[in-house]
Amino acid sequence: MNHPRPKARLSRSLGIPLTRKCVRYFERRPYPPGVHGRARRSTSDYQVRLLEKQRLRHQYNVSEGQLRRAFDEAARGAGKTGETLVALLERRLDAVVLRAGLARSSYQARQLVAHGHFTVDGRKVDRPSYRLRPGQVVEVRERSRALPPFQLAATGANADDSPRPYLSVELSGLRATLLREPARREVPVICDEQLVVEFYSR
Repeated sequence: MNHPRPKARLSRSLGIPLTRKCVRYFERRPYPPGVHGRARRSTSDYQVRLLEKQRLRHQYNVSEGQLRRAFDEAARGAGKTGETLVALLERRLDAVVLRAGLARSSYQARQLVAHGHFTVDGRKVDRPSYRLRPGQVVEVRERSRALPPFQLAATGANADDSPRPYLSVELSGLRATLLREPARREVPVICDEQLVVEFYSR
């Protein structure tokens, strides 16, 4: 079992709880870790932008290279780069699994996808970074449905308080459909994405 403390420490340094388990650790010590955690620090513009980039990266549990590639793709597209970036990340298979309530955290979602427990439109997909297109259906594989994480998910234990309007979710059937592109205001990510754009555009 993963101990929550390293993630709690990371949550404190980012200023946001990264998992549900981290919430209680974070609320107890909402300042950065280390001996100078409570001290007021002067921060440069670079540090502010770096923090937002790290916040976005860790909320999606992606590598630096994956985030950079998603940014480059967003920058080439039409519309606001920051909003496009969040929409691209939100369409990752592991992100959809998390938002649909089929996993309890981004870490578990990534692991369950990588272990081959999901299909997209009936075909097994084990790449967490696989990007869904509107209309595609994610399902837990028949052979995986009896596993404890999915038995728990089917009861609604991981379900979000406010369902995502860009997803159609049928928890009892362990199934979710991406209906359309997510809009930034609908995505529950704590980040000023414009600062991430400025970080990469410098």
